[in-house]
Amino acid sequence: MAAATLVVSLIMSGLTFWAVNTIQQDARVNDTRFGSDLGLLLAANVAPLVGEDDRTELARFSHRFYGSTSSVRYMLYADTNGEIYFGIPFSDSEVQNSLTIRRRIQLPENFAETSDLPMVRQHLTPDGEVTDVFVPLVYEGKYLGVLAIGTNPNPTVAASSHLTRDVTVAVFVSIWVMVILGAVFNALQITKPIKELVVGVKNIAKGNFQQRVDLPVGGGVELSELIASFNEMAEKLERYEEQNIEELTAEKAKLETLVATIADGAVLLDTNLQVVLVNPTARRIFGWEGKPVEGTNALYCFPVPVQVELTRPLYQVARGELREEAEFRITLTEPVNRTLRILLNTVLDSSKENVKGVAVTVQDITREAELNEAKSQFISNVSHELRTPLFNIKSFIETLHEYGDELTETERQEFLETANRETDRLTRLVNDVLDLSRLESCKIYHLEAVDLAQPIEQILRTYRLNAKDKGIELLQEVEADLPAVMGHYDLLLQVFANLVGNALKFTEAGGKVMIRASLHSPETVRVEIADTGIGIDQEDQNAIFERFFRVENRVHTLEGTGLGLSIVRNIVQRHHSRVYLVSEVGVGTTFWLDLPIYQDEIAAIAALKLAEESHTLEAAVSEASIVTTGS
Repeated sequence: MAAATLVVSLIMSGLTFWAVNTIQQDARVNDTRFGSDLGLLLAANVAPLVGEDDRTELARFSHRFYGSTSSVRYMLYADTNGEIYFGIPFSDSEVQNSLTIRRRIQLPENFAETSDLPMVRQHLTPDGEVTDVFVPLVYEGKYLGVLAIGTNPNPTVAASSHLTRDVTVAVFVSIWVMVILGAVFNALQITKPIKELVVGVKNIAKGNFQQRVDLPVGGGVELSELIASFNEMAEKLERYEEQNIEELTAEKAKLETLVATIADGAVLLDTNLQVVLVNPTARRIFGWEGKPVEGTNALYCFPVPVQVELTRPLYQVARGELREEAEFRITLTEPVNRTLRILLNTVLDSSKENVKGVAVTVQDITREAELNEAKSQFISNVSHELRTPLFNIKSFIETLHEYGDELTETERQEFLETANRETDRLTRLVNDVLDLSRLESCKIYHLEAVDLAQPIEQILRTYRLNAKDKGIELLQEVEADLPAVMGHYDLLLQVFANLVGNALKFTEAGGKVMIRASLHSPETVRVEIADTGIGIDQEDQNAIFERFFRVENRVHTLEGTGLGLSIVRNIVQRHHSRVYLVSEVGVGTTFWLDLPIYQDEIAAIAALKLAEESHTLEAAVSEASIVTTGS
């Protein structure tokens, strides 16, 4: 607005001054023409008087002419040398005494010969502008001197131009006074509130919803409404922020709890692969406990195998070159052997176009890998164990079918017995696999009170004939009045059968197998199965309870399925206990397990012990009384 006002005022002022200057120029031309005509007229009238040297009449005529008009400021008469000899308003005495020497009109040298017309000029005096007219005085063809007349400008035109100029200056000054006053008013009433409003909007954008703008005094209805609307908006945003902060805080707490408690490790990276968030599981897996990994490059924090495997994929995901989920399996050897499954996912913005980061999910699948390995090994072992007896059975049967007439009765009987033994072996293997599978399933067995003397006696009856045939002495040592234990009769019977069967299998003729059962503590009963067999090497003792592991695999003497001790371990675990062994090669082996006593039996034992202690105390008191009486 100020610039526009300046331009308009300058244009208008320029036009006004141009018009004034044009008028003044026209007035000067008119004054020049008027002065020239007046000089010629006056010269024509005084030339005869000058030529006759009638200065008295010249003075009278000049005074009369000078007094009849206000347009003439002065009249001067000079001779041919330019010396002034008469002037109005100068007196003769003044001219003679003072002006004759000092007053002289300087004219061009050839003025008399070349000046047919008056010479006109204008100059500025303290009393205003004067038009000087120099008219040559010629009488009867003779140059007599010069007449100088000074004329005043047209007073009307001068007053008009001066007034126009003064008005223009006044208008120009007034315009700028108004512009300055308007600018001050604008700064005080409009610009300042708008600047405060701009600052308030910036603060709102930064999240400072407590920003308010004061209403200006006399700032206009529109500006007041705008500021009032801004303050109302800020107030609503502040209330909305408080409500959202509470909700966001609650959601953030839920999210942090969820991330912190999930079983999988979670690591969030930005596009520069800097760690933004890491949960406790990931810290434990990568060994980051107590380390400030946030804000550092993840590739410098990951273990070396993870760095080697994930460097290129991480950069591809961060650059948006890989949008699909990427899965990697990595094996770590330090500090312990572990197998990790690592998933990489792209984190996108709300538009699903720009990559904001990388989500790394870490799963410890060591147990899963071990189970898969064990499953594969189990299937391989079962296949191998089933294939061997089936192959033997098929071989002997094919031989009997093709060459039965050529074989002797003894050979045929031997082949049939071998096939029968392989069939029994296959049956045992299948039963053992079924038993182990049933034990490793989620089936729940109901435990109840079991008197250990009964299953032990049944096992002795079952294996007594087998022991006698092998020349092995089968013995038992079972304490009298053993309390009942918490257990499953059939499962305990299978444990004792497997342990006693193994003891008889690995004990040579003349050896012994002993079953012992005794009260080990007020809460448990210990059962031991000891033999004087070949023993188990120390390196085999750690693996003897694994599936299909057989000592004969190393000694190459006896056959078996390799599942018996694995079944024993599972059954004992179902009884909330463990099976232990001690063995020495060439000396023998002892297996033992502790079974919990049935709860009612524990209470009965405690009551019995209390009664025995009371009986002992009464006996001691009685004896003390007898001694006292005797004395």
